[in-house]
Amino acid sequence: MTFSVVTGANRGIGLALVAELKKRGHAVLAACRASSPALTRVGVEVVEGVDVSTDAGLAALVAAVGTRTIDLLVNNAGILLWGDRLGELNVEGIRRQFEVNALAPLRVTDALRERLAPGAKVALITSRMGSIDDNSSGGAYGYRMSKAALNMAGKSLAVDLRERGVAVAILHPGMVKTDMVGAHGGGQVEPEDSARGLLARVDELTMQTTGGFWHANGQRLPW
Repeated sequence: MTFSVVTGANRGIGLALVAELKKRGHAVLAACRASSPALTRVGVEVVEGVDVSTDAGLAALVAAVGTRTIDLLVNNAGILLWGDRLGELNVEGIRRQFEVNALAPLRVTDALRERLAPGAKVALITSRMGSIDDNSSGGAYGYRMSKAALNMAGKSLAVDLRERGVAVAILHPGMVKTDMVGAHGGGQVEPEDSARGLLARVDELTMQTTGGFWHANGQRLPW
């Protein structure tokens, strides 16, 4: 049975991904800081206490995986702190977004690299806001910078994991209707639709396309 690991799995995109993978017949390890009633109802294995930005959280995740071999690792956990603009920079908030959005997925992938099966796939849930060429509105310094850094980490992971036969997808989920964006204009895409699109891109991923940056709808995105 295919074994998939998803971080940030208790709500939003992560929850939708877990539910879709369960429908596909995967054995799923859903990692999160704290579970939710919605996640419990999906009926998959849940590991709580996984703050991916901390040593203890990483250790809890590694222990939960144990000796199992991972076929799909989805680095979904992330945060968005609004309000960064010139003259009103939240420097601590910017640092926190780097820790969670950029450094944590790299640390998770590194910590679990020996558990990745030959032919496994790693998905990084990033954002179009991490595209330098696509930035026409400015602001959101912490989120934009951290997602751009995640994109670079994903490209390097694609190079470094190639000899193990592990492919990496760098994926924008769309503007999804989640708590993260709800108070700031909402979203346009239901989490379930985004999850299906993201997994379609994972399905298409090969060693020839590893390290690419895609929208969930299949559009190749500019760096």
